[in-house]
Amino acid sequence: MRKNLLSYVKRVVIKVGSGVIAESDGLNETIIGSICSDVHQLRQRGYEVIIVSSGAVAAGKGELGISGRPQTIPLKQAAAAIGQSLLMRAYKDAFAGHGHKVAQVLLTRDDLANRRRYLNARNTLMTLLEFGIVPIINENDTVVVDEIRFGDNDNLSALVTNLAEANLLVILSDVDGLYDRDPRKDPGAKLIPEVNSITDEVEAMAGDSGSEVGTGGMTTKIKAAKRASLYGVGTVVVNGRTPHTLVRLFDGEQLGTYFLPATDRMAAKKHWIAFSKKPRGKLFVDDGAVRAVVNHGKSLLPSGIQGVEGGFERGDAVRLCDLNGREFAKGVINYTLPELLRIMGKKSSEINEVLGYKYGDEVVHRDNLVLHQDEEED
Repeated sequence: MRKNLLSYVKRVVIKVGSGVIAESDGLNETIIGSICSDVHQLRQRGYEVIIVSSGAVAAGKGELGISGRPQTIPLKQAAAAIGQSLLMRAYKDAFAGHGHKVAQVLLTRDDLANRRRYLNARNTLMTLLEFGIVPIINENDTVVVDEIRFGDNDNLSALVTNLAEANLLVILSDVDGLYDRDPRKDPGAKLIPEVNSITDEVEAMAGDSGSEVGTGGMTTKIKAAKRASLYGVGTVVVNGRTPHTLVRLFDGEQLGTYFLPATDRMAAKKHWIAFSKKPRGKLFVDDGAVRAVVNHGKSLLPSGIQGVEGGFERGDAVRLCDLNGREFAKGVINYTLPELLRIMGKKSSEINEVLGYKYGDEVVHRDNLVLHQDEEED
């Protein structure tokens, strides 16, 4: 059954957690070598592989004489700055033994939030794959505070899955998959081999990270699986410390937990709006506009807007809220804040008269809008 589910896969994103490749005193190059050997075999079978790898902080903290997790953001950033080169060197050396070249790609949330930079990043990945190079992606932990604080590489791997138009996300963890209870506390806990949809009950099964080198637990992996699912991509969470996990997985062996893709796939651009683009403000709209957007699939017009909050430019993402402040959608706005303050509450036919120009009748076009029920915010 599992082999049939994976039969359509041609391009795969593999997320490697710190708990898999890092020890308390640095990187475990034996495990890195084993993972790279598996990736080599997948490449031999015709799969295209992109790796999203944590481990820079764990690799660099030893150089600073730090034991355990660095306790301040500057220490984490310094460790990441030192460790990223060590991490890439480990992958470079391991892949070189199989005749493969690697490329370092460091991303921030802003890189994925800006549509032009997002498409540039996609073009870079497609070119690397075309030349047979294995991209190794990591967050730019040296400069990004939020990501380094919350350990968001699970989320990043889901966004990269969309960015690269991959067919499968594999998350290599230091546990065997999702259990119905915490296996570290309950020896009777059972591994769940397959999840059809990620419900509140499934999310409640997630526990915290038990590793001093990893910052994400099962909760972040389930979130990543949910986001990949909305793009129409399945996710497998599997133990990356088990020998030849990847090869055995693609041989069809029943390993880990497989999260099935959603049957109603979200378009790539709407997935980007929902998960990659950070909102810069809020629009408060009347009941008629809420009904038009939610129930009838209409765009948001200026006549329905009663108030604004925040600061935004044309092309930024904004949250759409009713007059009670309840968010119901997120979208890309066609007008700047000063422009919107002048046209809100007015008819679309009046925009040109008020501003002297018009980008369009819609403040937020339906094609650039995602209903809140279809997404999950950070």
